[in-house]
Amino acid sequence: MTEDVTASQERVVSKPRQEVIKEAKRLYENCLYTSKSHFVEAHFWQNLHLWIGVPSVILAGVAGTLAFAEVKILAGVLSMVIVVLTSIASCLNPKEQANAHLTAANNYDSVMTKLRIFWSIDCWTEESDDVLTVRLRTYCEERDKFNRECPQPFKWCYRSAKKGIQEGESEYFVDKQS
Repeated sequence: MTEDVTASQERVVSKPRQEVIKEAKRLYENCLYTSKSHFVEAHFWQNLHLWIGVPSVILAGVAGTLAFAEVKILAGVLSMVIVVLTSIASCLNPKEQANAHLTAANNYDSVMTKLRIFWSIDCWTEESDDVLTVRLRTYCEERDKFNRECPQPFKWCYRSAKKGIQEGESEYFVDKQS
């Protein structure tokens, strides 16, 4: 078996264990981009919910007041605008979309935390390479389950998330310390 010494740990690490750690970090990176994409999209849908809902409520109040003031044409026009806004809200269901993407983001974020603990702590214990490989496969299966069940983020959400990650939005202060 080929073995290497890691400089930071001064410990002999088998080639399979090195590959398990590398694959865990790849999986982490995949979950990072996916999680951040879902957070961006959840934020979009939350805002859309407010952009449609608040004007609808305000316009409904104004239209009702105008109807009683016998300004019927303007009340009718506002009523049509309200119908359009509420129809859009009903069709797109932004609140439900926001919740679905927020749940997805948190699910991927949970896998990321498990993976970070796995490669930085668990992989340095006395567990066998085979045990670690099985655990890594479990994390892969968990991510794959979310890929199947969660909504697909918009492409622009992925690009926005990627830009934010590259600008350091996902870095922790502790990791920046030497």
